[in-house]
Amino acid sequence: MTDHATALHEILGPKGWLSGRDAEPYQRDWLNRYGVAPLGVARPADTPEVASVVKLCREAGLAVVPQGGNTGLCGAAVAEQPNAVIVSLSRMTAIGKPDLDSGSIVVEAGVVLATLHEALEPNGLMFPMRLGAEGSARIGGLIGTNAGGSQAFRYGMMQDLALGLEVVTPDGGIWDGLRAVQKDNAGYQLRKLFCGAEGTLGIVTRAILRLYPKPRQQASALLVLPGFAAAVSFGAFLRGEAGEFLTGLEFFSDVGLRLALKHVPDLAYQLETRGDVYLLVELASGSSRVPLDEILASALEWGMEQSLVSDGALAATGAHRAQFWRLREEQPEGQRLEGEQLKHDISVPPGAIARFVEAGAKICGGILPGVRINPFGHLGDGNIHYNLSPPEGRADFDGKAELFAEALSSLATQMGGSFAAEHGLGRAKVVMADRNRGLVERELMARLKGAFDPLGTMNPDVLVRASRERKTFE
Repeated sequence: MTDHATALHEILGPKGWLSGRDAEPYQRDWLNRYGVAPLGVARPADTPEVASVVKLCREAGLAVVPQGGNTGLCGAAVAEQPNAVIVSLSRMTAIGKPDLDSGSIVVEAGVVLATLHEALEPNGLMFPMRLGAEGSARIGGLIGTNAGGSQAFRYGMMQDLALGLEVVTPDGGIWDGLRAVQKDNAGYQLRKLFCGAEGTLGIVTRAILRLYPKPRQQASALLVLPGFAAAVSFGAFLRGEAGEFLTGLEFFSDVGLRLALKHVPDLAYQLETRGDVYLLVELASGSSRVPLDEILASALEWGMEQSLVSDGALAATGAHRAQFWRLREEQPEGQRLEGEQLKHDISVPPGAIARFVEAGAKICGGILPGVRINPFGHLGDGNIHYNLSPPEGRADFDGKAELFAEALSSLATQMGGSFAAEHGLGRAKVVMADRNRGLVERELMARLKGAFDPLGTMNPDVLVRASRERKTFE
């Protein structure tokens, strides 16, 4: 054991310091593309221990890599150099008592999202963050990536749901920003700087999260549409017709449905008609007096009259609703089980979704004829998971993954969108960001990183390259 490892072991104890084979489960990222063996894994039990670890690493010149549930898709939560310490927040799982009058709760950064949902159940409150990895994703990681999920268009991203933060800064200091207020204009919005910073400016250790009353009723429908243009038009109508009651507006394609039905056990499609696009619509209300079923049925009738909707069904029971949602949620799994895939996390203005899908299909077909395109995502906020599978009969993409990524990111940028909608940049998209975002924007980010972390020990080469950071800060 090295001197640094010995010192960290003394700070954290046997449960708090892992090395060798014990550290292997923390070593690789979710997609198994990034990660080398670190010096070890620190598992602090509280904020002072996090601060002690960060301070020691800074003095020793060791890189610090914060890690939540390690469910990210861009490689930000694993080490890329051996002289690094992964700081896992997995032992910091305390959940405070909800403030029922204020609608907020204090949690530690290691709390798993699904565990928080369960803890709030008896109180009639909810935390409106829903995503596929909620059984593994931790609050600190969700803040670090500024996660969105399926209800972002209604309730906002993590930066909108985190009222206050406690953060260990790169020099080992502790910033106490745990204020449970929505309005706080006493200077720069430091809280929002850490949301989406992917652990490059500090380590979030606690958060005050905004809660909402749990809906007393929901109305859900699965719709079949002739194309993406129809989906965009019908989505715009729904936003006006259903207003604040609209909480779910998810889409997927027939390509994805076929893959999911082929590979995922016990998955069933209940409608008689198939189409090019499917839309999952959900309304919710905290009042039992709002006629949600009537609103949704009326919207469905209008959509059919306008030839925007080909078929559809309203969920009659909770089990029926769960079947609808499972069709959408199993889209990534169905494609994963088909074989190799390429993932692209795109966002465009919602009104441009159809144009992006059409233009993207032409671009991708030109790069590799026959490539299978599986777009699915969040119609309400314009987030498209534009995932690809090789042509039928092929096992790979003929070495053209970078061509797809660059072409699609450029298309999203041209349409006023983003190539990093909700997964962040991590290590995977730093070069892509340098190519697709303006020089002033990238240098501002590098200067910000340099101001917070002039020694560059906090998650180096994530978001901005160390060479750019040093150049601009000097």
